[in-house]
Amino acid sequence: MGNKIKQNNIELNYLEQDFDAEVNLKELLSVLWKRKFIIVFTSIVFTIVAVFYALSLPDTYKSEALLTVAEQKDSTGLGGLSGQFGGLASLAGINLGAGSDNKTQLAIEVLKSRQFTSEFIQNHNILPDLMAVKSWNSSTNDISYNEDIYIADQKKWIREISAPFKPKPSMQEAHRAFSKVVSINTLKDTGMVTISIEHISPVIAKQWVDWLVEDINSVMKKRDVAEANRSTDFLVKQLNKTKIADIRSILYKLIEEQAKTIMFANVRDEYVFKTVDPAVVAEVKSGPKRAFICIFAAILGVILATISVLTLYFLKKED
Repeated sequence: MGNKIKQNNIELNYLEQDFDAEVNLKELLSVLWKRKFIIVFTSIVFTIVAVFYALSLPDTYKSEALLTVAEQKDSTGLGGLSGQFGGLASLAGINLGAGSDNKTQLAIEVLKSRQFTSEFIQNHNILPDLMAVKSWNSSTNDISYNEDIYIADQKKWIREISAPFKPKPSMQEAHRAFSKVVSINTLKDTGMVTISIEHISPVIAKQWVDWLVEDINSVMKKRDVAEANRSTDFLVKQLNKTKIADIRSILYKLIEEQAKTIMFANVRDEYVFKTVDPAVVAEVKSGPKRAFICIFAAILGVILATISVLTLYFLKKED
């Protein structure tokens, strides 16, 4: 008997909780319905502001190149020496077990590095097109610059900014800006690499992608050639120091490998990446997503207005 009473009490408590929840929900809906004009008005205001903001944004165009890993020279003949002479090879700066995956990942990280970006911007003189561009004329293919930042005729930076920054953007600022317009991705299913640039001018976007592919191949080639030359110098010195025939034989093979690296680099322009699908001048804009901006602003307006209405209601209720 006592158990039945307890069970009935529990059921009554659940019913009361459900009833209170239903009442509270109806009460909240009633409050929101009474203040519906405030919510709608706020949403409209947010949407109007978003429309003007979206229309003020210039169109941007995306250019992308699809790359594959260039075939690396076959070093399997020296792979078996890594266990026995890996220490000597490491001292010479030679990785007997290096594969194309490691070189590709290294090239991608070099592409993203501050040093590469700074040299890229300076070598191609693209700082104004990166930091001061205002609009692009599709008919004349002319770029106009923000005159509050940069005077194109005088090639002079005049932006007003507080210390430690200067009128001319630093390479650290340029690297941050460049990182926002460049995208480097590895496709998991194929292992291929995409490099893309988004810019107001589709011509500039395409040109930058081409330059990036050329420069990374050139930089990686120079790095490997310089490393091979240093390794060769070290190996030659070791060769002159030893009279043991077996060790001299190994040293000759290692020197031969470095000579192959240098020769291989000098005969190939596409050293790390081969272009599968080159970048083109985009005909259709990639951004901004104006409809998305407006829809997001409208939803945000509804959410903020709803929160404000409910907050004021509960504050008044407590009083």
